[in-house]
Amino acid sequence: QPDTTDINGLAQRGLLSRDSLFNALIQQRYTNNLSLTAQVQPFRDFTVDVTLNRTFSKDYSELQKDTGNNSGIRRYNPYATGSFSISYISYQTLFSRFDPNEVSEIFRQFEANRLVLSNRLGLDNKQYANPVNRTPDGYVEGYGRYAQDVLIPAFIAAYTKKDPTTVELVKNSNPNLRANPFSRMVPKPNWAVTYNGLSRLPGMEKIFTNFTLRHGYNSTLSMNSFTTALLFQDPFRVGYPSFRDTGTGNFIPYFLVPNVTISEQFSPLIAADMTFTNQLSTRFEYRKSRTLSLSLVDYQLAENRSTEVTFGMDWRRKGFPFLRNLKFGKNAKPLDNDVTIRVDFSLRDDATANSKLDQNTAFGTSGQKVVRLSPAIDYVVNQRINLKFYFEQNRIIPKIATTAPVTNTRAG
Repeated sequence: QPDTTDINGLAQRGLLSRDSLFNALIQQRYTNNLSLTAQVQPFRDFTVDVTLNRTFSKDYSELQKDTGNNSGIRRYNPYATGSFSISYISYQTLFSRFDPNEVSEIFRQFEANRLVLSNRLGLDNKQYANPVNRTPDGYVEGYGRYAQDVLIPAFIAAYTKKDPTTVELVKNSNPNLRANPFSRMVPKPNWAVTYNGLSRLPGMEKIFTNFTLRHGYNSTLSMNSFTTALLFQDPFRVGYPSFRDTGTGNFIPYFLVPNVTISEQFSPLIAADMTFTNQLSTRFEYRKSRTLSLSLVDYQLAENRSTEVTFGMDWRRKGFPFLRNLKFGKNAKPLDNDVTIRVDFSLRDDATANSKLDQNTAFGTSGQKVVRLSPAIDYVVNQRINLKFYFEQNRIIPKIATTAPVTNTRAG
């Protein structure tokens, strides 16, 4: 679709209204979605599903207006907003030590990466004459410790174990509607693995009728609601900013990004579904997830981690001895129908911590342990009567002193 150059051409050819009272904005929208899926089966009973995604959208508006002062049609208030997300790989630091009340080593690395990125950007910015000027704490002027162009790549490098000297940078140009400031960030594949061939191994077929192992990982890097910085300047069109904020001393980037989020899950890290030859079924699942949300407004990182273990068992048996001896009436048949016993147990541990840049403390904001137990027995007496005995208990143990523990129990 046409970009600003095409729209300016329409104005120059007199195809746009020159009425000074005409105030309708020119509005454009661009959306680009990439979704790739593939399934690989390297050998029998082993399946790998791979997905790769990227979503980018941008809305642009401007006012083309003749103000009546013989200056012709001119552009006013160009403004763009958008969002960006890609599938990513960030598990490199997921299993690191985490204490909600301590500043993590990864966060310290994030802080240290800022100086590396400041120097790198100072050398790359063609608006600068060499040698570049530096602040007393060693940062290049315009690329201080809280500059957006410094923080985003420093954050990604720290939490994905990338080299800060080569991590992708954010672009500071918007030549057309399709231009993506985050195009250097390439989507990475996520996966789901399934193997159900263990029951075919010699000796295993006598124990199991089915034995399935599962593993999956998905992660998303997103930067939503970025907007145009109206004070951005790049007079030499070199793709780098030249105007500094008078309050912070940092360069004003082309787009303002309020928040960067990484969300990832091993869903599951490992899971096993087993069915034995004696009609006993068991299942086990271990999940782990993390959400990182970096605010570029108050320079604070919120980190949420969750670990969940689930165990389940189903056992079906043709009656029980004490049921076979029960009869209702002289001609009634023994109660030897199928009895199903189910037991489900899960334990989830959640914790959220906030860490602020250049502070020596972190603090937990929320967290809890959730224990769930739910055994049940089902027995079908006949086509009209089905007996069920159950017990359910959810216990919530908070990690914050201001929250009371809660236990919910149901039985019947």
